[in-house]
Amino acid sequence: MESAKLDRIRLHGDVPRHVAIIMDGNGRWAAERGLPRHLGHREGMKAVREVITGAVDAGLEILTLFAFSTENWNRPRQEVSALMKLLQVYARKEREELVRQGVQVHVLGELSRVDDATRRAVDAIVEDTEGGTALRLNLMISYGGREELVRAARILAERVHRGELDADDIDEEVVEDTLFTRDLPPPDLLIRTSGEYRISNFMLWQLAYTELHITPVFWPDFDRESLYEAILDYQRRDRRFGRVGAR
Repeated sequence: MESAKLDRIRLHGDVPRHVAIIMDGNGRWAAERGLPRHLGHREGMKAVREVITGAVDAGLEILTLFAFSTENWNRPRQEVSALMKLLQVYARKEREELVRQGVQVHVLGELSRVDDATRRAVDAIVEDTEGGTALRLNLMISYGGREELVRAARILAERVHRGELDADDIDEEVVEDTLFTRDLPPPDLLIRTSGEYRISNFMLWQLAYTELHITPVFWPDFDRESLYEAILDYQRRDRRFGRVGAR
């Protein structure tokens, strides 16, 4: 049965090109049910599947998911290990379905910190989905916005030191070319689940003019209808990018 919300999205026509999501609330979802945290993360995999399908159906070009932050490395070793194994499971189980849907996967972040087994798994899903044209899916793994900007500053400083770049020539375009997202437009819409009103060190440069949608829904309960509601909310916005709106 076709979604009434999806019909309304298509009727309006103004679909965000790039949607980013902070997937929050797995642990609290599990705690409310008396379950260990890792089962909340596992249940969140179903939400990832739902949202990807919804993004394809709604006609999004780019979907970016905050899968594992640099701060997550500070969690208990057992939980970090469980999250890495979950990434391996996701890459193995979802690969065929992503290829069928025409989803091209990119993995962005400081992957040097990721263990070999997880790195092989994510490399395989990137390779196998290459050429997908229905949706670009960015999985942000071992990623932090501040760390990304520090990395960019170091790259630019090294280029200036080597004489490849004049400091006076550093502008927004030059900075953007050093970021993990250098070939992407900024997100039009950021969704955060679980009702928290913060961006948690996510895409600090890229979110300068992004519309925000905060939902109280925990990530494991977030489905394609939840995505459609966020897009409908976006379609009601007047995006001015610092300019004066029409009266």
